Amino acid sequence: MKKSLKSYLFKNKKIFAKRICFDKLFIIFIIGSVLGAFYEEILNLILVYSKTGNIIWEYRRGVIYGPFNVIYGFGAIIIVSLLIDKNHKWYQTILYGALLGGGIEYFIGFLQETFTNSISWDYSHKFLNINGRVTIPYMFLWGLFSFLFVKYLYPFISSKIEKIPYNLGKLLVNVLFVFMVINMTISWTAIIRQNLRKNNIPAITPYGKFLDKYYDDEFLKKYFPNMSFVKGD
Repeated sequence: MKKSLKSYLFKNKKIFAKRICFDKLFIIFIIGSVLGAFYEEILNLILVYSKTGNIIWEYRRGVIYGPFNVIYGFGAIIIVSLLIDKNHKWYQTILYGALLGGGIEYFIGFLQETFTNSISWDYSHKFLNINGRVTIPYMFLWGLFSFLFVKYLYPFISSKIEKIPYNLGKLLVNVLFVFMVINMTISWTAIIRQNLRKNNIPAITPYGKFLDKYYDDEFLKKYFPNMSFVKGD
């Protein structure tokens, strides 16, 4: 049994995720989400330590389960889809990356505030901010990240992804896709339900009652410590 499973997973000689395709984009989404989460958490640790001298590790994620900051994952796949294999000059890549990254950050912030009545970042008091959801300097950082990603990281990551055995890669994508769909659904509906609780709206469905029981305010505060509600807080 073990031998046949190993044979199935590793002996298919087809190239996995050749060129830009769903499988490759999804794995890049996962990689971008993980790197983005650790980037945010390490940056927050450094900032807190520089101000207080305390070492505090806080989650900076977009979902409850796993180290995934999905704004970076979505940013990575959009940048790959629109900027890879284009003959842009370096400054064009930075400019387009800044516009794409800033647009993604603004749009996700807008969606979060619209559908959950909450925010996870507020740049209202920062220089050259746009409705508190993004700033021009941060957009420039998105541009630099995009240039480094397109120029150096993507070719390396792409080649490594294509070396994954075909059947193993397919299995990983299928399992992780189902996991992330469930993860995002539970995480975001739990936040929506939290907002409804704050407005004294009782749960009327079994799923709403399930969220109230297992994903209460104290539980969610651990995973989204920098999230605050716009109204009814």
